[in-house]
Amino acid sequence: MFVHKTALLSAITPLLLASGVFVQAAEPLKAVGAGEGQLDIVAWPGYIERGESDKAYDWVTGFEKETGCKVNVKTAATSDEMVSLMAKGGYDLVTASGDASLRLIVGKRVQPINTALIPNWKNLDPRLKDAPWYVVNKQTYGTPYQWGPNVLMYNTNVFKTAPDSWGVLFNAQNLPDGKPNKGRVQAYDGPIYIADAALYLKSAKPELGIQNPYELTEAQYKAVLDLLRAHQPLIHRYWHDTTVQMSDFKNEGVVASGAWPYQVNGLINEKQPIASTIPKEGATGWADTTMMHTDAKHPNCAYKWMDWSLQPKVQGDVAAWFGSLPAVPAVCKESELLGAEGCKTNGFDNFDKIAFWKTPQAEGGKFVPYSRWTQDYIAIMGGR
Repeated sequence: MFVHKTALLSAITPLLLASGVFVQAAEPLKAVGAGEGQLDIVAWPGYIERGESDKAYDWVTGFEKETGCKVNVKTAATSDEMVSLMAKGGYDLVTASGDASLRLIVGKRVQPINTALIPNWKNLDPRLKDAPWYVVNKQTYGTPYQWGPNVLMYNTNVFKTAPDSWGVLFNAQNLPDGKPNKGRVQAYDGPIYIADAALYLKSAKPELGIQNPYELTEAQYKAVLDLLRAHQPLIHRYWHDTTVQMSDFKNEGVVASGAWPYQVNGLINEKQPIASTIPKEGATGWADTTMMHTDAKHPNCAYKWMDWSLQPKVQGDVAAWFGSLPAVPAVCKESELLGAEGCKTNGFDNFDKIAFWKTPQAEGGKFVPYSRWTQDYIAIMGGR
């Protein structure tokens, strides 16, 4: 998981300089004052709820009443979209996954925070403290929010028992109902999905010697691209919109795909024949951090939100709604909505088994960098 800072800078800095991205980072606040009355957040779907989807799930209204900071949310479907929105500016906070956070840090799009101004910091899971996707050069760039795996979601009418391998997506085959998987499976619409294919090949083709799905040599990378090109004709849709994916499972005959627990929970709540599993090869995953824009216009409201978000009740409500894991372990015993077994069900003990998203770096030419992942995945989705 740890990224060599020198390699990170050498891989990314020329691109950032060429695009004029570097700006002067703001100094962290010394004290939190009165709120500015507004807070603008870029977030994953389902991460900031105010009771509109389900009245039981609302962790915004109480914050607004307590602080006077009105929360505006812009949802983003991919990490690349989050990076783009933060580059344009106009937002205070972003719930960034590890494949976005380092790009935001090195690009000076987010600022270090003063954790002494966040009383609920003390509640944080020790496993998340000083994690390399948000702590760089001993500076902390945000507060951990939620984490979890990318699961294999499947239709239980087709799969009477859970599929035990990601190969059900990657390889042409007949499914248990006797029908081919072509046109009935999906893949994520984002270059980071290359890591999912690499994780599968790590087990399926051990002779490739893949150790880390985010650190691929040229030979390993070629094998992964070959798999994804063969995979492309099987794909019903490359998904990024959670609502569209859920509709595809209900109405379009899709029966298996990588997904977030959010879609699984949503479909189960609609009484759909859906379940999820983590196959034998393991899973990629995400550990998301609430990060503050360098030019945040509402820094006091932003600090108030970061502290609010680490309250056990908020953490438990988010985890219960999204199907994720809280950044505050005390939640696992205290959350009414999550329940006594919620953390165990969502995979609290699987932390060390998840290959958490991070931005691939060249590390002096040893590995294929993210810029190549982006170019090649766009080509693959287009059938090239």
